[in-house]
Amino acid sequence: MRFKDKVVIVTGGNSGIGRGIVRRFVKEGVRVAIVGRDEAKGADTLAEMKGLGADAEFYSVDLGDEEAARRMVEAVAQGFGRIDVVVNNAGGGSRKAGVLHQDPPGRRLHKIMAGNLEAAYYVASYAMPHLKEAGHGAIVNISSTATFHGTWGNYGIVKAGVEALTRSLAVEGAPHGIRANSVSPGWIDTDAVDTTGDKSWQKNVSLLRRSGTPAEIAAAVSFLASEEASFITGTTLVVDGGLVITDYSSLAWLETIDTRPMFGGTLDPD
Repeated sequence: MRFKDKVVIVTGGNSGIGRGIVRRFVKEGVRVAIVGRDEAKGADTLAEMKGLGADAEFYSVDLGDEEAARRMVEAVAQGFGRIDVVVNNAGGGSRKAGVLHQDPPGRRLHKIMAGNLEAAYYVASYAMPHLKEAGHGAIVNISSTATFHGTWGNYGIVKAGVEALTRSLAVEGAPHGIRANSVSPGWIDTDAVDTTGDKSWQKNVSLLRRSGTPAEIAAAVSFLASEEASFITGTTLVVDGGLVITDYSSLAWLETIDTRPMFGGTLDPD
């Protein structure tokens, strides 16, 4: 197990992608600090991980509050004795951030920034000395392919900020053996995006004609946090099934004309 006995903080670890990341790390032997706001979901996640034999604790924290974020990091360091990996997964779009129709532009931006960019900044900043003390460390920030799409507005803005933060952390951490990278998910099948049980929409969200899973994002996070990625820092790994390379508006048109395969028909259609 690549992470046996290492201490990992996973923010937003009580649901969705974050819970998938926690589950992956637990199976790899970590001691895990699960951070989130929803205490009920936190208790449920904690019970699952303890059932898997994990040394785990849940911390209910509003990470948009700098002092609360600092206290959480210090509590983890004191309680577990060290910090080896930080995964900044906490965040969400307008609905999750509580943006209201009557909010002025500045208020809208701040609400989304607090739970995404500011949260990642606070946790990483206060964790850096502990990672340095451990003599190594990895930070993995969860971005989004919303950074490529103007349709996501403020959410795309703050996630672009998360990727810029990642590069700055990589530069600052390098002399101390600390690496920082981002994972940029496309459409991932979680409760937050699928409330109806109808999966038909997912065929249009990637070249692979399906959405991704939390486990697939967790695999990417685990890789970047591991020594297998020891020469990778300051980069963003896009995990989206080919979403951002695809011009979806052209697909229906291309299917109606007499196109020739790029590679001379070596891949015959089914």
